[in-house]
Amino acid sequence: MLRWTLLSVVSKIVFAFKIPESVLVVIHTPALDVLLIERADHPGFWQSVTGSKDFPSESLLDAAVREVQEETGIRADSISFIDWSVSNIYDIYPAWQHRYAPGVTRNTEHVFSLCVPSQAPITLSPTEHKAFQWLPYRAAADACYSPSNAEAILMLPRFLT
Repeated sequence: MLRWTLLSVVSKIVFAFKIPESVLVVIHTPALDVLLIERADHPGFWQSVTGSKDFPSESLLDAAVREVQEETGIRADSISFIDWSVSNIYDIYPAWQHRYAPGVTRNTEHVFSLCVPSQAPITLSPTEHKAFQWLPYRAAADACYSPSNAEAILMLPRFLT
């Protein structure tokens, strides 16, 4: 019993920090309108759906499905996601450095896309995002705060099936 309790406490401490492996999901329509969401804690910071793995063994695809549902309310089957097999490694912005374990300075972001039939209804997580917009893909790239997000959106036409 003591061993299980100790493992439980250690596990909670380990997972108190964000895992520096995340997903970026470009949600778009067949006409290449792209969904952008504005961060609640940083007005003017427009982005696609992003989020870290919840635990080390969570698959990237499962993280993508979960993040899309949590951040937009869109429920999509995992087979609807396209894994681009593209990863970006970048320095973690100083504003978010405290969320990671001491000494962790870089994040690896894995890119996915999700095509929805039309501008799907969106239900934002109010603690994370305060607004959304659908924009043609080039305008969406221009509106993104993150260079890796803008680059992914500009690559979108290459990954249409």
